[in-house]
Amino acid sequence: MPAIYSTNMRSKFPILAILLEVVIIILYAVFVTYDTGADSKLHPNNTDAQDQFHNLYPSFQDVHVMIFVGFGFLMTFLKRYGFSSVGFNLLIAAFGLQWGTLIQGWLHHGHHGEIKVNILSIINADFSTAVVLISFGAVLGKTSPAQLLIMTVLEITIFAVNEHLVTGILMAKDVGASMTIHAFGAYFGLMVSRVLHRPALQETQDKEGSVYHSDLFAMIGTIFLWMFWPSFNSAIVESPDGQYRAVINTYYSLAACVLTVYALSILVDKNGKLDMVHIQNATLAGGVAAGTSADMMIFPYGGLLIGFIAGMVSIVGFKFLMPILASKLKIHDTCGVHNLHGLPGIIGGLAGVIGAAMANEKLYGDGLKATFPEFGKRTAMQQAGYQAAGLGTSLAVALFGGLITGLILRIPIWGQPPDQNYFEDQIYWEVPEGENDHNELLSSERGKHKTNAEA
Repeated sequence: MPAIYSTNMRSKFPILAILLEVVIIILYAVFVTYDTGADSKLHPNNTDAQDQFHNLYPSFQDVHVMIFVGFGFLMTFLKRYGFSSVGFNLLIAAFGLQWGTLIQGWLHHGHHGEIKVNILSIINADFSTAVVLISFGAVLGKTSPAQLLIMTVLEITIFAVNEHLVTGILMAKDVGASMTIHAFGAYFGLMVSRVLHRPALQETQDKEGSVYHSDLFAMIGTIFLWMFWPSFNSAIVESPDGQYRAVINTYYSLAACVLTVYALSILVDKNGKLDMVHIQNATLAGGVAAGTSADMMIFPYGGLLIGFIAGMVSIVGFKFLMPILASKLKIHDTCGVHNLHGLPGIIGGLAGVIGAAMANEKLYGDGLKATFPEFGKRTAMQQAGYQAAGLGTSLAVALFGGLITGLILRIPIWGQPPDQNYFEDQIYWEVPEGENDHNELLSSERGKHKTNAEA
């Protein structure tokens, strides 16, 4: 193997991965057991837990598809990094759900030293992996598998602490996790990317582009995420009417976002054409922004309005803010997570502030306490204040946690790829012979056609 590929992956990664798995197996043996519905010997007549399983399993399947198919294919747009985009997504998710079960169990679901696993536990474990996959988008193509495993351990731990602060201590509502998953994951990843930034990154920009078929693969991820996002935002809503509202509000927010993105993508392009980057990413911003207020009484027009605003803000981010982050702040955001998850996550948090401030018994009737358990102890404006505090907490913890994680990932032992091998599958994967030459040819031809068209 040439010297430029010398990352010592053959020894470092297997040792790290096996060690982590052995530790997890031991921890599971000590702490993790079945919940009541999965152990009929101890609880033969526990039909409530089994009913919960049957009710929530369809939502779990939808979320699971989003994690492994949606996020994985969304990041395959890089012309030389498709194996890594899908493959490392699988690696992070499979490890993250195991670690997430432990960390969230210790903080949220532990009972006398035991972590009892049920259908809700594994949905939340999938949610915890989504945080890392969002951050992965910011550092895509610039990190080694060993770095990604370490980032997964640290980020899921910090995420669980932040979630406990926001939803456990502050008691802020965030059923679709605009604040605790999307905004947190985006700004955590951006901070990691800033710490790992190297000046030679600009020299590899020619490898960062896409080709025709890689953009098509990325659209597969977009469509899966777009279809299943209502399940993501409604999966853990406890009240039936709230879950119903979460599906409806997200459904309309996504639809309005798409129309807005298509319009603005043409508007901001100097040739008046659609940009596939916008369609792959910004069309999902409505699902992110609808998260915090998903189960609130915002009505269908409110969902449409949130999607409309999120689509506009996301396009502005891709067109104008992304270059500023890269050139002025040295924050290289490979997948544009700031525009898909960060800014829409903030919009979602602000929508939750407004939704809480407007809540009253006349609007919700007997369902007010189900949607806002703290009402009675807090007024609507007080709850709105706690919602704002939750958003601020998520952003602060994300930035600080990303800084610490980035500094740890800079330690040479983790084998960050050399500058010349950024956005390259070949450093980690056996790539079919001639594939990179084929991609170069396609990219070259695409550049010629673009130049001729501009002329």
